[in-house]
Amino acid sequence: MKFSSRADLPELMDAPDLDPKIYQRCLHDLAAVNRVTFTHGTTLRWLAKATRHLQPGAKISILDVAYGQGDLLRRIARWAAKRGLQAQLSGIDLNPRSQIAARAATPPGTSIDYLTGDVFAFSPATPFDYIVTSQFTHHLTEAEIIRLLRWMDANTVRGWHITDLHRHPLAYHGFPLLARLLRWHRIVRHDGAVSIARAFTRQDWAALLLQAGLQAKTTWHVPFRFSVARLK
Repeated sequence: MKFSSRADLPELMDAPDLDPKIYQRCLHDLAAVNRVTFTHGTTLRWLAKATRHLQPGAKISILDVAYGQGDLLRRIARWAAKRGLQAQLSGIDLNPRSQIAARAATPPGTSIDYLTGDVFAFSPATPFDYIVTSQFTHHLTEAEIIRLLRWMDANTVRGWHITDLHRHPLAYHGFPLLARLLRWHRIVRHDGAVSIARAFTRQDWAALLLQAGLQAKTTWHVPFRFSVARLK
């Protein structure tokens, strides 16, 4: 495995004929991965910084692109409630099985609008205050990432935040060991390593932002994550 450039390898979860029960099990395990590796902390800290000027009771709208099992949106819902903000939360995901899994995992009374569709074909009636996405961009080609960056910038009023993996040999070789130790599904073990091979370096993000014609802040976080964000 070479780490000088992004790999172009398929992920097993993307197979259209994957058994729905296995797909839901994998989403459940991926939510566990996010908890164990503190994935959502960077997004929540960014939102806290972005909204620090708002008073309790203020209304905000947030869209999560590629929500999976919806675990990030549920974390945001709890954060907003604790912060005293009235959050209108939405997510869009291309895979219709994600909507089923996310709704099943969301407690009754939690107001989150889980949508199914292609983000590039999604034209919200009004721009969102904030758009976030987590562990999604490594699924895309460079041209699609540039398109996503421009789409997010055009459809948000206050800013956007991306978090995704750092392409690094320690992460690549270490993740399968962690996944086996915690008994995550074999597809999660396989796809986790593939995701890291498809992920990014700081130089990759600098080049992508340059091609998109956007300025944003790129920061590295433990363990082996980058966040790319812009506040307007």
